[in-house]
Amino acid sequence: MKIRRLFKWGSLIIIVVLIAIGILAYTIYHNVAATFEEIHTPLKRTSAIERTEPVKLAEQQPFSILLLGVDERKSDVGRSDTMIVLSVNPQKNNTLMISIPRDTYTQIVGKNIKDKINHAYAFGGIEMTMSSVENLLNIPIDYVAKVNMEGFEQIIDTIGGVKVQNAMAFQEGDYHFKKGMITLDGAAALEYVRMRKEDPEGDFGRQNRQKQVIQSIIEEGTSFKTILKYQNIFDILGKNISTNLTFDQLIELQQNYRPSFSNIQQIYFEKGQGSTVNGIWYYIMDKGELAQVSDTLKEHLEIPSR
Repeated sequence: MKIRRLFKWGSLIIIVVLIAIGILAYTIYHNVAATFEEIHTPLKRTSAIERTEPVKLAEQQPFSILLLGVDERKSDVGRSDTMIVLSVNPQKNNTLMISIPRDTYTQIVGKNIKDKINHAYAFGGIEMTMSSVENLLNIPIDYVAKVNMEGFEQIIDTIGGVKVQNAMAFQEGDYHFKKGMITLDGAAALEYVRMRKEDPEGDFGRQNRQKQVIQSIIEEGTSFKTILKYQNIFDILGKNISTNLTFDQLIELQQNYRPSFSNIQQIYFEKGQGSTVNGIWYYIMDKGELAQVSDTLKEHLEIPSR
C-alpha cells in the first residue's frame, strides 16, 4: 500500500510539474513574441550583394548574420565598436565567425567615401553598415542584430555572469584579470573584451575574448536557472536590441540551427597593416587575405564565386 500511495503521489507530483512547465513555456512563448514585436526592425534597403533567392530557414539553408555592438549615448549617434559576421551552415553543423577590425579602411556604401568601417553606423545606421560590410566581404548579409553595449552588460548581470578561460593576466580600467578560469560580471566583461593594447596579439586577442564571452552567454542563456529569469531578460532585450529577424524566424533557428551555433570556428584578418592617411590611423586589409576570407565565407554559405 505504501508503495502504491508513493507511486500515486509521485505521479501526481510529476503531472503538477509538467503542468507548471507547460504554463511557464506558454508564458515564455507569448513574452518572447511580445518582446520580438518590440525589437523587430524591418529594413528597407538594397543589398550591395544580392542573392538570387531569399534564404529559406525552414529548409535549413545557410545564412549570414551581422552582429553589431554599438556604444550609443543620448547626445551621440554612436559607433559600432564591434562588428562580427557569422556564417551558419546546418549541413556542415558549424558556424564561421569573423570579426572585422573597426578601423578598417574601406568604401562606405551610400556615402561615396572611404573611411573607417565603424563610421558607417554614424553616417547611415544599420542599413549603411550592412551594405558596407557586404561590399567589403563580397557576400550577402541576410540578417543583423544590433546590441547596445549597456544592454550587453545588463544581460550578463542578469544571467549571473560569464565564465571564461583567460590566456594572460592583464589590467584594464579598474579591473585586474588573472590568468585562468575567471567569472565576469557585466561591467568586467565589457572591459575584458575591449582590451587590446596590452595583448601581444592585438586586435586578434580581443576577437578571441569576444568569442569566449559570446559562447559563455549562449551556454548560460540556455540553462534552466536563466530561463526562470526570462522576464528580466526580455525587458533588457526589448530596450537594447534591434534585429530584422522575425519571431517565426527565431523559432526556425531554434528548431533547425541550434547545433550549428554550438560549434563556432573563428577565422581571422591578420595580414593587414596599420597606415596613417591624412593624419588618421587606419587598418589596411591585405587584398589576398581579404579575397581568401571572402571565398571561404562564400563556400560556407554555398554561394557561387563570381
